Amino acid sequence: MTTTSTNPPDPLAGTTAAQPTAPSSDSAGVSVHTPRYRLSEGRPYPRGATWDGKGTNFAIFSAHATKVEICLFSPDGRQELERIELPEFTDEVWHGYLLGLPPGTLYGLRVHGPYEPLNGHRFNPNKLLLDPYAKSHVGELIWGAEIFGYTLGHPDLDRSFDTRDSAPFMPKCRVVESGFTWEHERSDVAWDRQVIYELHVRGFTKRHPQVPEALRGTFAGLGEPAPIDYLRKLGVTAVELLPIHTFVNDGNLAGKGLTNYWGYDSIGFFTADPRYFSAGADANEFKRLVDRMHGAGLAVILDVVYNHTAEGNELGPTLSFKGVDNASYYNLVADQRRYYLNNTGTGNTLNLAHPRVLQMVMDSLRHWVTDMRVDGFRFDLATVLGRETHGFDSFGGFLDSCRQDPVLSTVKMIAEPWDCGPGGYQVGRFPPGWAEWNDRFRDTVRSFWKGDAGTTPDLARRLTASADSFDHFGRKPWASVNFVTAHDGFTLHDLVSYNDKHNEANGEGGRDGTSDNRSWNHGAEGPTEDPAINELRARQKRNLLATMLLSQGTPMLVAGDEFGRTQRGNNNAYCQDNEISWLDWDGIDEAGRGLCDYLRKLIFLRQHLPVLRRNRFLNGAYNQDLDVTDVRWLSTAGTDLSPAQWADPEMRCFGMVIDGRSQVSGIRRPGADATILIVINGHHDVVNFTLPDIPGPDQWTCLLDTNVPVRTTLPAFVTGDVYMMTGRSLALFALEAKGLTARIFERIAGRMTGSG
Repeated sequence: MTTTSTNPPDPLAGTTAAQPTAPSSDSAGVSVHTPRYRLSEGRPYPRGATWDGKGTNFAIFSAHATKVEICLFSPDGRQELERIELPEFTDEVWHGYLLGLPPGTLYGLRVHGPYEPLNGHRFNPNKLLLDPYAKSHVGELIWGAEIFGYTLGHPDLDRSFDTRDSAPFMPKCRVVESGFTWEHERSDVAWDRQVIYELHVRGFTKRHPQVPEALRGTFAGLGEPAPIDYLRKLGVTAVELLPIHTFVNDGNLAGKGLTNYWGYDSIGFFTADPRYFSAGADANEFKRLVDRMHGAGLAVILDVVYNHTAEGNELGPTLSFKGVDNASYYNLVADQRRYYLNNTGTGNTLNLAHPRVLQMVMDSLRHWVTDMRVDGFRFDLATVLGRETHGFDSFGGFLDSCRQDPVLSTVKMIAEPWDCGPGGYQVGRFPPGWAEWNDRFRDTVRSFWKGDAGTTPDLARRLTASADSFDHFGRKPWASVNFVTAHDGFTLHDLVSYNDKHNEANGEGGRDGTSDNRSWNHGAEGPTEDPAINELRARQKRNLLATMLLSQGTPMLVAGDEFGRTQRGNNNAYCQDNEISWLDWDGIDEAGRGLCDYLRKLIFLRQHLPVLRRNRFLNGAYNQDLDVTDVRWLSTAGTDLSPAQWADPEMRCFGMVIDGRSQVSGIRRPGADATILIVINGHHDVVNFTLPDIPGPDQWTCLLDTNVPVRTTLPAFVTGDVYMMTGRSLALFALEAKGLTARIFERIAGRMTGSG
């Protein structure tokens, strides 16, 4: 979920001295009537600036404008050279063609029309605008009074009209040539085998010793051999990049010396932010990163923010959509169109009910799939995208458009299934084909291992892919994206090290970030030298990771959790572009390396035990034809749990058996996979667990015990043996079967001893 400042809006807080780094020429020197390029009518499609080898076509949607001008700039962006009025208006699209205008040209828009905030119109041609379809941006936004369509400090607020030129403060758009030679095919890893790894492009390599210093924090840096090899060896199958669309830093943060690190404030949906390109890079740097990821067998998923833009509410700046056609692009209050609906908590909400706005989002998504070859998307505050006039609709316009689209229906689509508006929590209600972040998994797993009473029945539901939320419309268990941590909240290390958030560095007096962390410091707040506390914290981290990787559904990890990264108790580091957020590769100690090795083993086990990633929901029903129950829940005596035991709020040790002979598809035939037993002990003390009698071989092999992370052998037991479960620990056992041969056991043993 997008987390932002809780302070009241103050767009220019601390920025009164901001000055453009490159002032533009006086507008009187701009050539308006004598363009250097031959102008013709052009076409109303495709949108944006399109180079065809001879010239550039411009097409800009604006239903309410009276005139649209293309402003051309010098190569350094300092001087506005020409203003060229687009000559044609077709189906609410302004268009024109400039013969000879080459790739690399910098440009912006000036859009004329009524300035009537009470009617939802905010046209102001004094404000240079970014093309909503721009494929490349140059420069960064400089905060100043000039970027606002109204005059700051005026008694009429946004009903006033500002005549100052914003061009010196604005980034510029760039015409691009899209040619690129791809060397690798797109990732084709099936959903049930996905292990997602969420990372920040800048933070992942900013301190990486094997990445050249000039490339750290960039797409090129992430595409270096060392980071990619690390991801491949870790065993993850997909990287989910925090937002890379062009975004802005808001004025509140600039005044505090902070920045919008996460990037959840998009202002351009067709281009990657210039800050992530290395010095002197061309526009294909992101494509090279994707190609190298694919060469290593890794999928690339983008975290995208189509629910709102960086222009804020009526008091926000005029940067693009607000000045191009405010009344079309944004959801406005029906009877007070000066104001914006705010289902996102960020000031505005994009109006996907408008066909041209919906088209823009769909065009953007297809652009990233077809031109950039990404493998999927994670949609921030996705409930907003499914809202219709009557509220959220699982089969609304945007969601239906994605389902039927021949391009988008083939890639991974992941929803963050909530927003800040009424009825915003919609976990499990997205349509077939979508996966969803499952915060119920996060909250339940945290609560159980924290020691909260009465959480065992809910944990059982989460271990089986939350069928109570997702088992409908033929959806599969992979639809539940299971996570314990995300960019938003505590890291895994901090989750077991702090009872409370410590967000002082954010400068908001601790008001920002959630207070419902379900965390436990295990006896000391923050770092401690107490060996008993540190040992328990280490085991709890292994418990949390094991619970996630051994559950049905799709696991999602966060970069750095595998070696114990800390944010010093900050659970809302959205504004911390510094050591708080960057991964400290040199600081990885022996414990961190051990945890990383442990995670590799978990991922290996998940990929080699098909019962851990079934494509059918486990419901505990007995199949008479096969004489099999797909999942059984056991007491410490190795027998089925009784209703009374389920109802006992203090029952915290139980077993889960997934029978490898259970049906794996719609064909009624038995499976041939290994049968596994997961034993979870949430008690603080040792519990003796009797290994159950299951049809088939009677030898249980212990593949994992979170209390003994490194073993030289894999111990074997027979039915009826008692296994001592250490307090707060998890163990995994397996029976031999056709699908898990002695050779596979040997490979797992190799991994478990560090030799694999």
